[in-house]
Amino acid sequence: MDWIPFSEEKQSRYQEPHGELDERGLVRQGNTAYAAALALLMAGDPSAEEWFRHAAARWRESWDAGEESDSWGRPIGAIKASLLAGDPKVADYARWTLELGAATAESPIGRYAATLALLALGRWADARLAAEWLRDRDDFPRDVAAALAFIAAHDVVGYCDAVESVVASFEAREQFLEDAAVADTALVLATLARRRHIDEPLPASPMLPA
Repeated sequence: MDWIPFSEEKQSRYQEPHGELDERGLVRQGNTAYAAALALLMAGDPSAEEWFRHAAARWRESWDAGEESDSWGRPIGAIKASLLAGDPKVADYARWTLELGAATAESPIGRYAATLALLALGRWADARLAAEWLRDRDDFPRDVAAALAFIAAHDVVGYCDAVESVVASFEAREQFLEDAAVADTALVLATLARRRHIDEPLPASPMLPA
């Protein structure tokens, strides 16, 4: 994959005049900015951070623009993007996600949002409980839930095995957000692991930066 032209195409789409954006338009902008950022990250371009911040901001705005905001994908996206950007605003996105009630959501995607938020805030004990709730589900990826739980518990061996499975699952995929074939969940897990002082490298993969 030639990542720079791919990113340039996404950046161009992001910057096209859209008029006054509604909820869906803001979500699309967030998706496009995130794909541009992933491509720049794969290319080793530091401007990826700026595009991750754009993505997080658009997804946050889209929630407020909706009449009935109930899509946990947007808080999840905002946290993931700000983590990958190294943006201190991740704490604001995490607190916002918890204020929305993610920690008591009935859906696994809502609890996933809560677990990411708790890990981003360094609330390890709470995050471990949330991740263990996810591990008991049949409708959520077990390797992702396990990796989250192992990060919270500072279980280095368990984390390494789980994140390797996550990378393998991305390599088996055929569809990606905005066609950006990047194992972004593994990158987010690695970022959270470093916050927990787990510095193990990710496995080599064509879907991860070299």
